[in-house]
Amino acid sequence: MRVLIDTTFVRRAPYSGTAVYLNAIGAALSELGGVEVVEACNERRRSPAGGGLGSVRNVLADRHWVAAELPRLARQAGAQLIHHPLPAQARGFRGPQVLTVHDLAFERLPQHFKPGFRRYAHLAHRAASRAAAAVICVSQTTAADVIALWGVPSERIVVAPHGPGQELAQLSCPSAAAGADPGSHFLYVGDDEPRKDLPTLLSAYEAYRQAAPDPLPLVLAGSAEARGRGVRCEHHPSRERLAELYGAAVALVHASLYEGFGLTALEAMSVGTPVIAAPAPGVIETCGEAARYYAQQDPRSLALAMLELQAEPALRAELSERGRRRAAAFSWASSARAHLDAYSLALGA
Repeated sequence: MRVLIDTTFVRRAPYSGTAVYLNAIGAALSELGGVEVVEACNERRRSPAGGGLGSVRNVLADRHWVAAELPRLARQAGAQLIHHPLPAQARGFRGPQVLTVHDLAFERLPQHFKPGFRRYAHLAHRAASRAAAAVICVSQTTAADVIALWGVPSERIVVAPHGPGQELAQLSCPSAAAGADPGSHFLYVGDDEPRKDLPTLLSAYEAYRQAAPDPLPLVLAGSAEARGRGVRCEHHPSRERLAELYGAAVALVHASLYEGFGLTALEAMSVGTPVIAAPAPGVIETCGEAARYYAQQDPRSLALAMLELQAEPALRAELSERGRRRAAAFSWASSARAHLDAYSLALGA
């Protein structure tokens, strides 16, 4: 089968989790065989283009691209179906369409999103998901939300968890060779969306600094901006640099209030870095018993977890081993097979 995948998101947000997903699943599908992947990218689409990712200008540009250009490119490529990495509809395409739903954060935590975006996303994403021939969900958590909140029949849903990326484990090796000291910092990877709960992390870190005899720095890797004693920002590090940061961290701190899937937690576990996490359902589904959980939105609870991880080598070793075992259950190859199942479902094969 020949599948056209819209990879515009890699261009507009190259450091995002969605971009990581697109790059990894495209490569995994190509290695799997049985499917020919054709990539389509809106070359004129960059963000910000007169606004952020959710601005009116960008939303309208995306809708035009999906409605007018994508069907034409799919026909030119001889694609049997279109795969959207986010909920969308190419109404001018007569073949089946598949889409991926990562999370329903704007439904579960509406207070953290602008009203206009919430209304648009609720109507447009729900309609696209209901119309899709198959819906790929990154976790059982997301699948349950899609069924409960959007009314998508369970028989049209395929769960395809992400993988950690074998290249990450390979890239972490040069870190040790370069003299990076394992346990040299605490690490946060992501942006500063309200649902990521950076205020709790920063408050907890300040409490940790006051209590720790030899406090370690906190590295914020991604687009998050913060100032404070011991806080260091690394904006959009390369995958190579990110691997070094994972490998040299005493722990990854995953403070998010809601996630469909804990990708950064999985990446950390895959290289043996312990994970401290808020108990969001998608993160629990990813980490299982391999993370040190703390009470959500409780800086004192998080600070205590950070103190424990720094002070107790046995706990670090235990979480590291648990994490490696847990991460071994996930792979992009397995995700690609699930994607192929979704494509076959959409085509009625």
